[in-house]
Amino acid sequence: MADTEASGIQPPANLHFDDLNKLRVMTSDACEETVALKDECKDFVEKFEGYQELIDTFTGLMSELGKEVEAEKMKAIGSQNLLKTVRKQRDTKQQQLKEMMVEKNLQLMRLRAEVEQLQRHEDEQREFVAHFANSK
Repeated sequence: MADTEASGIQPPANLHFDDLNKLRVMTSDACEETVALKDECKDFVEKFEGYQELIDTFTGLMSELGKEVEAEKMKAIGSQNLLKTVRKQRDTKQQQLKEMMVEKNLQLMRLRAEVEQLQRHEDEQREFVAHFANSK
């Protein structure tokens, strides 16, 4: 800058010379701040991209987990339906067996009555035969 001042030439207000006598549009302090801001922005973008990768990974894992949960849910629903079907079949079979027991009990009562009637008839026949044999 001393050379320009000595020669009487002044650079325009927005132009500056740096330490290496290179012409700059902004001051060296502003240039350093711009470079620092650029580096900070680069770090921010890298961190944000890393964060985005984490989000994508997490989203993928949650999506897979959701599919597994849905599959297990469908298995559970299927098991519940199967259990309901088995219960209904068991109840139906139990009702059929109860009806069969009632029917068999009625049949047993009829057969017992028939046996009693036949035994009385047999006793009457024996009595008649004994009476007929004694009268001869």
